[in-house]
Amino acid sequence: MVVGVEVAGAVVAALAGGPVIDRLGRRRSSVVSDLAAAVVVASIPLLFATAGLPFGLLLVLAGLLGLTRTPGETARWSMMASLITLSGAGATRVLSAYDGVSRGAKMVGAPLAGVLIAVLGPQQVLYVDAATFLVSALLIRLAVPDVGAGESVEGSYFGRLRRGFAYLRGDRLMVAILVMVMVTNLLDMAASAVLIPVYANDVLHSSVALGLIPGVFGGAAMLGTALYAWVGARLPRRITYTVAFLVVGGPRFLVMAADPGLAVVLIVFGVSGVLCGAINPILGVVQFARVPDDVRPMVTGVTTAVVLLGGPVGAVVAGVAVEAAGLGPTLVAVGVAYVVTTVCPAVFPVWREMDARPDSAPRPVPVAAATA
Repeated sequence: MVVGVEVAGAVVAALAGGPVIDRLGRRRSSVVSDLAAAVVVASIPLLFATAGLPFGLLLVLAGLLGLTRTPGETARWSMMASLITLSGAGATRVLSAYDGVSRGAKMVGAPLAGVLIAVLGPQQVLYVDAATFLVSALLIRLAVPDVGAGESVEGSYFGRLRRGFAYLRGDRLMVAILVMVMVTNLLDMAASAVLIPVYANDVLHSSVALGLIPGVFGGAAMLGTALYAWVGARLPRRITYTVAFLVVGGPRFLVMAADPGLAVVLIVFGVSGVLCGAINPILGVVQFARVPDDVRPMVTGVTTAVVLLGGPVGAVVAGVAVEAAGLGPTLVAVGVAYVVTTVCPAVFPVWREMDARPDSAPRPVPVAAATA
């Protein structure tokens, strides 16, 4: 329930926060979002140790955390295109590095939290977590140029929100990407939340396997991101994206359904992880090449919301399916669904637009002093 309420808050913030980010400014939005999230996280152990923390209040704070942290993520992503233009660096390498850092943080975060909880206790770890938001706010405030500062923001809140949705409706490739990523995230959440834990417990009878399978995949994905940063600019986007997703998706589930043993499963997940490293950088380059800067916060917010919505649905559906039909048939069904979804870029002509390059050079980016 706590996770679900936080996701709900994040979805609301992602859908509704774009015009606010534009009005407030992207760097300032990132800083304010992190500061607000730090207050929310720190209030959990503080209330628990003082006035008390009933479960209902914890749910309220979880919702507030989703509401406060998500605009910062949207603002930082919306700044990336302008920062890449300003720096003169290659978009493929920058976005690969961005994705690699994100994957690395997620890999390290969970085990690090476990160690810190054992050493410091859960309340103190939440204070540490709040401090990381403060560090993020400080880094963005002092080290990141205020791209877009001084640009006028035209239109009302709802007018700008409608403009973002109108852009999405008119870009068939972005809609296709949105639908495909929503489905694949739904299936991935089914795997991580239900199918892999059940497989490790009921088939492999090993808690070690439960850590190894996602660990190998995550480590291989980091390696794949580094490899794509090296050679990705020379590869065709659509073919690379299609092949990567076809290998990343269905084979993982179908090999688990065949039950060949842990070693084979780890090999398949490792190969899938390496190719997975190319997917997010390709999507980032395509988005930055197509989406105008003035609607980017709205488009990013909608994309984030749709991705978040698929996760809880996938976990619930997978749990019900395993109970009703069993693990094997569910793995096959999810694998087939993944193959059908990921073959779309090879079938439908709209996906050929992934290889299109921008028609003109980006506009100069107004920059205010990072320490102003």
